[in-house]
Amino acid sequence: MAFWDGYLSDESMGTIAPIVIYWVYAGFYQLLPSMDNYRLHTRREEDEKNPVHIAAVVRGVLLQQLLQAIAAQSLFLLTSNTSSMSGITAQPSIPIQIMQFIVAMLVMDTWQYFVHRYMHHNKFLYRHIHSQHHKLVVTYAIGALYNHPLEGLLLDTVGGAISFLVSGMSARTSVYFFCFATIKTIDDHCGLWLPGNIFHMFFKNNTAYHDVHHQFQGLKYNYSQPFFSIWDRILGTHMPYELVKRPEGGYEAKFIKPKDH
Repeated sequence: MAFWDGYLSDESMGTIAPIVIYWVYAGFYQLLPSMDNYRLHTRREEDEKNPVHIAAVVRGVLLQQLLQAIAAQSLFLLTSNTSSMSGITAQPSIPIQIMQFIVAMLVMDTWQYFVHRYMHHNKFLYRHIHSQHHKLVVTYAIGALYNHPLEGLLLDTVGGAISFLVSGMSARTSVYFFCFATIKTIDDHCGLWLPGNIFHMFFKNNTAYHDVHHQFQGLKYNYSQPFFSIWDRILGTHMPYELVKRPEGGYEAKFIKPKDH
């Protein structure tokens, strides 16, 4: 049983929940006090380096979410396994759902790594599409899904659909998976190195890791997202870093240039 049973179908919840989670979790970060002692960049850097206003970022995210909602509903309609008589979806056992979760994470990471890397190496795609996301040199939570609509469709929507289909998860399991992926993506872009952050404890691919990628020296490194850094490490695009405390407060992810082999 899920708390939305009797109110929303799993398919509707799978479409709506990640959007609601996005604004609740990103909004939480946005409403925090200054947190200058935990920022990876100063507020001055954010104002000077980001050429796009937050209002434009919000509009861009809403457009991407509208397109994703349409795509998600279409996918669920094509793959729904709900009995028309009972309205009940057959759920696999918990161990199987855990395996589906892991498979979906690996598939999503694989898709996003290679598409993301190609968008950096293809000058046309970077200039006209992916560069929009990198207008946020200093990232913040609400801007996690600030992308060109075509990139949002190709990288996130198609990647999510492939993860869903390959893993074989049900619509109900996908509610939890896509909400988790949304929270992880927001956290990676929040720009804060907060003590006790569970994602920083369990994932090497985290806020500081992705911050390196958004800096000029790191543009051709740390492509992996949103979960693991496996492909960066295998294919030589991993840029290590160390977190150094700034005298004025906060942290800086200082690059450690990979050694040439």
